Amino acid sequence: MSSNENENTLQEDKRLLFANVFAIGFFGGIFASLAGIVAHYFKFMEFSPKFILTSWSDMTWIDRWQGMVMTVLVFGILSIGIAFIYYGLLKKMKSIFAGIIYGLFCWVILVFALKPMFSDLPTFSKMTSNSIITSVCIFILYGLFIGYSISYDHHEYLRQKEIAQNQSGS
Repeated sequence: MSSNENENTLQEDKRLLFANVFAIGFFGGIFASLAGIVAHYFKFMEFSPKFILTSWSDMTWIDRWQGMVMTVLVFGILSIGIAFIYYGLLKKMKSIFAGIIYGLFCWVILVFALKPMFSDLPTFSKMTSNSIITSVCIFILYGLFIGYSISYDHHEYLRQKEIAQNQSGS
């Protein structure tokens, strides 16, 4: 294989890596918001992920299935950015604890730093222990999914890059 073909393959792998980060972020946000909706439905949390819409609007469709779909899509889209932040900062981490800590960090940022933007999200002092524990667990699983998936893809990309370099060198 020529070095030009190896270079093209690596560029294609890099694009595939970015597409995977995009997909990981989108589907991670979808699954985490669905988990939050289910947890709210079964009264594990006193607030619903719909707070992201209800804090900004009081339209009646938000309380119907359209609101659930929009909530899931909004969290999926926002999660793409969160996944790229993880990719930029922590992609080289090999431990699952990086993802767990990242999920906890995202929860802390939401509850303490972004709370003023979302009036329907209760303050930490007004959350029940069930809401805190459930939402922290959802964010831990979310961070674990994002972190492990992105780190695995990055290390797989590096492995493929090394294989390609070894083939071109021999």
